[in-house]
Amino acid sequence: MLNAKIPAGPLNSKWEDYKGHCKLVNPANKRNLEIIVIGTGLAGASAAASLGELGYKVKAFCFQDSPRRAHSIAAQGGINAAKNYQNDGDSVYRLFYDTVKGGDYRAREANVHRLAEVSGNIIDQCVAQGVPFAREYGGLLSNRSFGGTQVQRTFYAAGQTGQQLLLGAYSALERQVALGNVTMYSRHEMLDIVKIDGKARGIIARNLITGQLERHFGHAVLICSGGYGNVFFLSTNAMGSNVTAAWKATKNGAYFANPCFTQIHPTCIPVSGDHQSKLTLMSESLRNDGRIWVPKKQNDTRKASDIPEEERDYYLERRYPAFGNLVPRDVASRAAKERCDAGYGVGTSKQAVFLDFAAAIERYGNIEANKRQMHGVSKEEIIKLGKEVVAEKYGNLFDMYAKITGENPYETPMRIYPAVHYTMGGLWVDYELQTTVPGLYSLGEANFSDHGANRLGASALMQGLADGYFVIPYTIGNYLADEIRVKAISLDHPAFADAESKVRDTIAKLMSIKGSKSVDHFHKKLGKIMWDKCGMARNEQGLKEAIEEIRALRAEFWKDVRIPGDENEFNPELEKAGRVADFLELGELMCQDALNRRESCGGHFREESQTDDGEAKRDDENFSYVAAWEYKGPSEYVLHKEDLVFEEVKPSQRSYK
Repeated sequence: MLNAKIPAGPLNSKWEDYKGHCKLVNPANKRNLEIIVIGTGLAGASAAASLGELGYKVKAFCFQDSPRRAHSIAAQGGINAAKNYQNDGDSVYRLFYDTVKGGDYRAREANVHRLAEVSGNIIDQCVAQGVPFAREYGGLLSNRSFGGTQVQRTFYAAGQTGQQLLLGAYSALERQVALGNVTMYSRHEMLDIVKIDGKARGIIARNLITGQLERHFGHAVLICSGGYGNVFFLSTNAMGSNVTAAWKATKNGAYFANPCFTQIHPTCIPVSGDHQSKLTLMSESLRNDGRIWVPKKQNDTRKASDIPEEERDYYLERRYPAFGNLVPRDVASRAAKERCDAGYGVGTSKQAVFLDFAAAIERYGNIEANKRQMHGVSKEEIIKLGKEVVAEKYGNLFDMYAKITGENPYETPMRIYPAVHYTMGGLWVDYELQTTVPGLYSLGEANFSDHGANRLGASALMQGLADGYFVIPYTIGNYLADEIRVKAISLDHPAFADAESKVRDTIAKLMSIKGSKSVDHFHKKLGKIMWDKCGMARNEQGLKEAIEEIRALRAEFWKDVRIPGDENEFNPELEKAGRVADFLELGELMCQDALNRRESCGGHFREESQTDDGEAKRDDENFSYVAAWEYKGPSEYVLHKEDLVFEEVKPSQRSYK
């Protein structure tokens, strides 16, 4: 049985008690301890900056040319925190409750409560760094709503919150680089973990400019490399986002938890053709003011403006009156798919629904006219005023939509459809964020810990910064306090040589195939299998077929992939090939996990397990556990279970009606 190391005592005092009793490392000893951080998004940058400031010797690695290019920069809508500025009933407990419920009761209570506890500190930290959060007229920080909540707790910086938060963490990181506490290795990719006496003691990294393999020692290694949504090929993730760091950890003994828990985001620009390499997210914050609808008539080809109000089906408001357009992402995504599958979709593909701001523009226009004490104002002037308010709140998102689609969203409704976005699964970690390999930790989206089967919007940024700024500085000390007598291990140690040799052999094998098909050919085929059979809906037959198809595709990849260029040079195709090879293994495990979990919960929707009205139907008696998979070899995995115990929030059928 997995030991999550959850502290004893009441839920609301576990974290304080832990901090009061964990082991500490004195400042003189910190200077002799080395920590490796893989990834420099919000989790990695905040962790590296915090640990560097504490006095540890930190090495930070990213495959981009700058930490500022980490995919965290793409987050748009906001970051949650339980500050209750609106005085609308929010609290630490309410944030905890919403997160556990939103994750469909498949998250660990203790971790989620800690996340809610430190959420307010994150905002204070970021404000102190100069993050330009939106503010009300009087200067107070502004909040808006996100799906799955009935309060306003989301702090934001227009539609570029992730960018501003990352710049804050980046500035903290660069300060530590300038002080000599952090050494930054950009354009480096981690290709293996080095274990000595069962503990993580370093990595093998490839310099992506020269192709040279490098050995790096660390008393501990932190995996902060993000999620694995690109296994589907088309997703909202940056093209470089991959699973390689986490997968190498898995092949070295770290269990991979809940891989089938992937999130489909309901608010994305629909697929336009086979030419696309990624999809574009439109922030969930748009659902604050936009109303989602489809025509009441099937296969309606009229323009949106020609469809009168009485012939529109605002289906989320109809089905979920208590939450309306702000239901959680998994609920909104399935509802959109159901309407499109039933023949009510819009646009040329009929795989889209409308997101309409007309009512919000008019409402804001009236409010603005009243604020300015303007009376007898024409409808045109009201609309003009309303557009100005909407532009201030969401302008960059509207501009982005207009550039991509060629349509003006101020004049005609946006067309949106669900797309792969976030992954709730990841490396299994205990309460201290340590994997099943001693000395190997995982933070942010790379771990599984806080979101259960469905992440609420604006909680990814919260978790990444909570892990990096406020959790790992305490928990890693509890481990390193016992490592102060361990001197830096020579890079000539046989474990480093063996790991490097293994990486070199894999690269040589890839380069020697000299097949006829590109890396993208295999990635696209894998993505189609995953989307069709392990996407928004899954069933037993489809998952069994997917497993066989992926195995066959993997065999073909290792016989017929073509990688141009040389291994000892800048070679993006070689980078991609290694990542797709890992996706081909992970994809099979995702399908195996989905096949094993014979229930529906959150983003995992088994067609055999649904209520009479098409909602997800959980099986708490048989599946109230974290599925942690141990890698034993190709297509060989052993399932370990961490039973989930709910003391504060009793599982019930989720209802947003």
